[in-house]
Amino acid sequence: MSNLEKKTSNESGQTFSIMGIELPYFIIIAIIYIIAVYSGNLPSGLIVLGFMMVLGAILDLVGNYTPIIKSYLGGGAIVAIFGSALLSYFGLIPEATVASITEFMKGGEFLNFYIAALICGSILGMSRDLLIKAFAKYLPIILGGVAAALVLVGIAGMIIGYGFKEAVLYIGIPIMGGGMGAGAIPLSEIYGQIMEEDPGNILTIVVPALALGNAVAIVAGGLLSKLGSKYPKLTGYGKLLISQENVDDFEVEEKRAAIDIKLMGIGIAIACMFYVLGNILSKFIPIHRYALMIISVALVKGFNLLPEKYGEGCHQWYAFVSKNFTAALLVGIGFVYINIQQLADAFTIQYILLVIVTVIGSIIGSGFVGRLLGFYPIEAAITGGLCMANMGGTGDVAVLSASKRMELMPFAQISSRLGGAFMILLATALLNLFI
Repeated sequence: MSNLEKKTSNESGQTFSIMGIELPYFIIIAIIYIIAVYSGNLPSGLIVLGFMMVLGAILDLVGNYTPIIKSYLGGGAIVAIFGSALLSYFGLIPEATVASITEFMKGGEFLNFYIAALICGSILGMSRDLLIKAFAKYLPIILGGVAAALVLVGIAGMIIGYGFKEAVLYIGIPIMGGGMGAGAIPLSEIYGQIMEEDPGNILTIVVPALALGNAVAIVAGGLLSKLGSKYPKLTGYGKLLISQENVDDFEVEEKRAAIDIKLMGIGIAIACMFYVLGNILSKFIPIHRYALMIISVALVKGFNLLPEKYGEGCHQWYAFVSKNFTAALLVGIGFVYINIQQLADAFTIQYILLVIVTVIGSIIGSGFVGRLLGFYPIEAAITGGLCMANMGGTGDVAVLSASKRMELMPFAQISSRLGGAFMILLATALLNLFI
């Protein structure tokens, strides 16, 4: 959702707000932060988050209202990352502020704090029945799309001289990883630890793949819709299953409790606890802490070991973090991890070709497996393939809109919510195999 919101007022017609703040007040807030930054009076530590939120809201606004970028390249998320990276690259933000943001992101472990909230909230906040049904019936479609995408991009990488391993790790997996927050960001940390590389260098390579993959997935959604019109036997026109079962089989109602501040606080404690648990287990098990955290959360949810109200608390905290801190996090990533020169060097014709091959592979694999399991190939390819290859929630909306199948959103959400977690586990396994 854009940081720019239009509200109707009986007295003044229409008013605009950014971050939920009416425009005149937001301008005052932004000016105060700007004065603090350029006069050297912006405090370090947690306070710098306020500046990151405001800057992130502005860049997010630009991205969500810029033609082509808003429709195909990920909108505000991409502009927040690369806009802040460019500000740093050209020296438009004082070094003291950049140093404060770097310390907050790395020393303060804001990145890990954010990821813990996303992983725990997305899994613990999901209906247990829906989680079980997704694994039993829908996960094979996702697996088919992922497998075909990685195999094809690896082969293509080997043929054109990019390298099988490099194509899989740096292009295939990030594109199929479910977006930024639960995909590329934790993946870069895992790569960095296992490969003993700077996560920033890895992010510089994988983030453009996400943006371009998102664009290709949206275009592919429109092409699949046209293919269905020409070959009606391939599509259910929004219905996923060929048999008498239908989408309702997966529409388990997820009841949401009213926002409870105390419960949200419990969610913070539990999310951080699972991150700490993953960190402890990683000392004894040679698997990255993110992967161990995902496994732990999934087991707890699957075996119903945590009272539902605590899972709801985790979901409420996840929703709060996702809504309020995502743009700020992306700004931090741009300042701290993205190297513009390395980015320019990495973006080649080979790179673009491999991105396209990855998306095509996701379509072929998920469509083929879906047909074997009694699903319409086009609907399976859209939800299990393209909704894995796009950039999460906003990408889901764009792909389903382009394919004229918005009724498939429940399946797209399964792909986005579980796909990223699965890809972290898969990446950990493949890295240990390749390295």
